[in-house]
Amino acid sequence: MKHLKFIAMWFFGATVVLTSCKKDDDNDDTVTPPVETPGTVVVTSNITANTTWAAGTVYQLAGRITVTAGATLTIEPGTIVKGEAGTGANATALLIARGGKLNANGTATSPIIFTSVADEIDYADMAAGNFASPNLESSVNGLWGGVIILGKAPISASNDVGDVSEVQIEGIPTSDPNGLYGGNDAADNSGTIRYISIRHGGANIGAGNEINGLTLGGVGNGTTIENVEVVGNQDDGIEWFGGSVNVSNAVVFNCGDDGIDTDQAWSGSLSNVVVIGAIGHSFELDGPEGSATGGHTISNGSIKASFDGRVCVDLINVDNNSIVALSNLFFTDIEGTQDINNVTAAGVTFENIQFNVPADSLQNHVNGAIPAGVATGSTPQATISTLGWTWTAQSGAMSGL
Repeated sequence: MKHLKFIAMWFFGATVVLTSCKKDDDNDDTVTPPVETPGTVVVTSNITANTTWAAGTVYQLAGRITVTAGATLTIEPGTIVKGEAGTGANATALLIARGGKLNANGTATSPIIFTSVADEIDYADMAAGNFASPNLESSVNGLWGGVIILGKAPISASNDVGDVSEVQIEGIPTSDPNGLYGGNDAADNSGTIRYISIRHGGANIGAGNEINGLTLGGVGNGTTIENVEVVGNQDDGIEWFGGSVNVSNAVVFNCGDDGIDTDQAWSGSLSNVVVIGAIGHSFELDGPEGSATGGHTISNGSIKASFDGRVCVDLINVDNNSIVALSNLFFTDIEGTQDINNVTAAGVTFENIQFNVPADSLQNHVNGAIPAGVATGSTPQATISTLGWTWTAQSGAMSGL
């Protein structure tokens, strides 16, 4: 016989449900001690004061939850955050507004997981070191929104009147002023993010418009972002809109559009990156949108241009005015006419870009004259050993990189 006990209570405007169980298999008077399973906090309102989310509890986002200016959200290592379903203006997301902070410091053995309520991953999986979803394939996407971090660092944007220093981030209705980003503080600090995995996001907010796995709008270089994974996002894996933040140890796996997307003269660096199974461009690197200029660097990456039937459109896509230095990138599993599509952009440089194709077919993968720094090669460039904590690595998808 089983006796189930349910405890419901209100906690800072959110419902906490705790479940415990007593079991008597012999129908006698001896029962085992009750076993309490982790509770769920349903988060329904913005975070306006310093708040900590603790491991052992599942935090369920009931909508677009904003960490407002002056508030800091701290998420403990090993915490699970799940977003409810929602589209359009009701798309679920965790939004860090300008002046707010996210301190999400996971570890390689206790990462922080952002996922959908449809994902059955729980703390028993985490404790066992199984960081993959137990029920959702890595390609499942669009089940919730994603993580959006906004800051006060400079951007290059314009409208019909001319240059603007702040704009509304895509995915957030213009009626919400927390969606503004940009400013003049390159050293702006939006917090510290380490060892986080964002899965199954990219909810549709309009025709052909979805939320990225991780969106960085005007984020300053006072922010720390290291060891980030995006899995199964409907739109881009990681997208920068201006700002100056540096990112290292990044993995994008099975996203529905671009793996890495940069816009509005982002002036930081991305190092040690893996992109596998992007459907759009592996790298879409756009130039400034206003008169302000600035460039970024991308280095030490390994990219699978096709994976399990998923084939990206282009390997590297740039604008005529893009400003980016690319170095030590290895592309493999290249198919068809996948290529660098604009090698004449004056602000784009290539150093040790290796395509794992026969030497006599290299020209098929460069739209124009083969630039200095691009050649055939078979030496992976990312340091995979630092990324073993990811679902991507655990799935075996990094084999050959």
